[in-house]
Amino acid sequence: MTRWLGVALLPCADHTRAAIQLQKNLGVDSPLRPPLSEEGNLPHLTVFQGPFVDTLEPEQELARISAAVSLPDELTLASVGIVYQPTGWLFMSVERPPLLQKLQEVVVDRLAPHLDRAAFDTSKDTSRFTETERASFAEYGYRYTGDAYAPHITLGRTEETTALELVRTAPQRIHVPEAWTFDRLSFYVMGEHGAHAEKVAELPLASA
Repeated sequence: MTRWLGVALLPCADHTRAAIQLQKNLGVDSPLRPPLSEEGNLPHLTVFQGPFVDTLEPEQELARISAAVSLPDELTLASVGIVYQPTGWLFMSVERPPLLQKLQEVVVDRLAPHLDRAAFDTSKDTSRFTETERASFAEYGYRYTGDAYAPHITLGRTEETTALELVRTAPQRIHVPEAWTFDRLSFYVMGEHGAHAEKVAELPLASA
């Protein structure tokens, strides 16, 4: 059986609430989907996601991943700002330091053998992907790996022209935190638009 799962960094409590409020403020006239909440779709920074066969054991893999990377008790990443991503996506983009790249490399190495490659969406329109994003998607079924990795908190999706207008006017309308702090690793079930719909396993960085 194929399971659509992801590995993510979760923000600390204050920044979880800040991301939820940021989505509300940004989409006050045009609500973004899916809605973020502490009880439902958690704000998160995806490290990797995709379709996996049932040989994958999330709790064990999360422990192995954390043991393979020396992460601090809290990982703070500088904000790059709100960005638009085709098609219709709004991201809270953050920096990509070597430690974050290393974390993704470890996650991909550990999880790639469990990918259900037959479940990749080969009909997906990748015409607006960059060359590196297309290569990433073809190899792993996920747009953002390796050189294409674009760490971000997804603020939601909307109609294309609306998304462009929201990004254009965002600096005049909302305040964006200068940095975001993450304190947990999570294995999650992917929901609408790849949302963090259900937590399967969680590990505080402090216990890694």
